[in-house]
Amino acid sequence: MNGKKLGFIGTGKMGSSLIKGICDTEMIPGSEIYASDVFESYLNELHDEFGINISTDNMDVVRDTDIIVLAVKPQILKSVLSHIREEVTTDKLLISIAAGVQLDAIENELKPGTRVVRVMPNIAATVAEAASAISPGKNATVEDADAVLAIFGSVGSSLIVPEHLMDAVTGLSGSGPAFIFPVIEAMADGGVFEGLDRSSAIVLAAQTVMGAAKMVLETEMHPGQLKDMVTSPGGTTIRGVHVLEESGVRAAFMNAVIAASNRSKELGN
Repeated sequence: MNGKKLGFIGTGKMGSSLIKGICDTEMIPGSEIYASDVFESYLNELHDEFGINISTDNMDVVRDTDIIVLAVKPQILKSVLSHIREEVTTDKLLISIAAGVQLDAIENELKPGTRVVRVMPNIAATVAEAASAISPGKNATVEDADAVLAIFGSVGSSLIVPEHLMDAVTGLSGSGPAFIFPVIEAMADGGVFEGLDRSSAIVLAAQTVMGAAKMVLETEMHPGQLKDMVTSPGGTTIRGVHVLEESGVRAAFMNAVIAASNRSKELGN
């Protein structure tokens, strides 16, 4: 980051998760992070835990930092941009994580030449396991893209995608953790039904999901191949897979991603 200072406008769930992840990985020290929010309690908690600089005025963050993360709800992003417009010079980089809001809509609210990068991270930034997709704006440089990849790579995996696919990213990885948590809970419920205590069942279910995901990422094998490795002829696993197929699990997950993606498109209009 070459000594650059990082700012956050908004410290809700995603903003605070990113701050926590970045501080925990020690990519940027808390003393070089600035944050603003209307809720002083959020700011005070982050200041006490990570030693970041805080303010209730967004302008303070813009003035004092080189890279500013816009971590506000899509519905209020336009008013935030209007408020900070005069302080956003071309030597600053803006990163928007507002779901569904397109780059041109952001750039049109700012001075010509403003550098903007759009990112869709997810809540797993809290534990440095986020999946983040990045789309640079028309004025962003290669160095800007590399800096954003590094920032979000410090809290998980980050990759560049064309902007027209960002709604799909929002539906898949942005909303995805909320689709997996009920799966872990339901698997644990099955274990409890069969006699396991609740805490053991949750640990076993969560570790099973994490281990399966790690196998996909590290082996680079198709998920179907990995599934076949576990399903012995006439065994226990194929019985369970059969029940999942009868219950329409694949279609349910596909429809959840599609529905979330469509909502992202609606928010951007």
